[in-house]
Amino acid sequence: MSKIRAAITSVGGYLPEYRLTNEILETMVDTSDEWIMSRTGIKERRILKGEGKGTSDMAVEAVNELLRKRGIGAEEIDLLICCTVTPDLVFPATANIITDKIGATNAFGYDLMAACSGFLYGLTTGSKFIESGQYKKVVVVGADKMSSIIDYTDRTTCIIFGDGGGAVLLEPTEEEVGIMDCIMKSDGSGRVHLHQKAGGSVKPASHETVDNKEHYVYQEGQSVFKFAVTNMAEVSAEIMERNNLVSEDISWLVPHQANKRIIDATANRMGVGEDKVMLNIERYGNTTNGTIPLCLWEWENQLHKGDNLILSAFGGGFTWGSIYLKWAYDPK
Repeated sequence: MSKIRAAITSVGGYLPEYRLTNEILETMVDTSDEWIMSRTGIKERRILKGEGKGTSDMAVEAVNELLRKRGIGAEEIDLLICCTVTPDLVFPATANIITDKIGATNAFGYDLMAACSGFLYGLTTGSKFIESGQYKKVVVVGADKMSSIIDYTDRTTCIIFGDGGGAVLLEPTEEEVGIMDCIMKSDGSGRVHLHQKAGGSVKPASHETVDNKEHYVYQEGQSVFKFAVTNMAEVSAEIMERNNLVSEDISWLVPHQANKRIIDATANRMGVGEDKVMLNIERYGNTTNGTIPLCLWEWENQLHKGDNLILSAFGGGFTWGSIYLKWAYDPK
């Protein structure tokens, strides 16, 4: 009997309309376009505006597009995994809210949180449900409204993050395509360098925590950069070596869009040229769980069946990982 693999069969994405440019940030904090570009490679980022709008609203747009393109109804979805660090509510899961909004009445769902590596963790998890043979259609969403946890008076973090999200549909295949291998890693000692100080059970929200701005992203940039630049590159090279792949075999590197210098280091370690790197950080910034599915969404028409893709990410936690997949369909 042939091995069942999980293949991506459709992709959807969504980006808010409002553009927060470096020029606008110059009027808000002590920074400049040159300073931001030289350190991050970011020119602008999208921000979700509107009263009562949250992560689920962006996810719904992405999933509905995915369903339209695949020609199926929401009731056919078996499982929806939402990878996010900015859930609509502490509970219920944002996945449950998404399934209700799209009418996925036969799906169960839950949230998965692994910071910027969340989408890779979710894709790995979703693939196992497919490989088990029990489920036929699994949707993995990566979406974040990072603007909801960013302090726009802190120039070290407000320049980095944006809002957006994407989603993929996983279905079973017996062909030599789909998710071929994955390596996932974590190191909890890194939490001191990148976290949100308050809002959890250790330090619940209070007047004091709000006044002290402890519900925003806290990041020690240099420590995070050093760890990320090494580990994201190493895990990408490791998955290539494990699958006997050389740089010429790789069609695309699909990196988490955290920092242009980290992406360059990963590509260099893999021996992959810039022409094979999906890059949209300049226009969208770091959308956390949204970066990799948004890349797949934007480059979908350039992907061909059998293309070798290496997906790579690094996030708070620390978490990091890489996925090797063969693309499952030709451009429509």
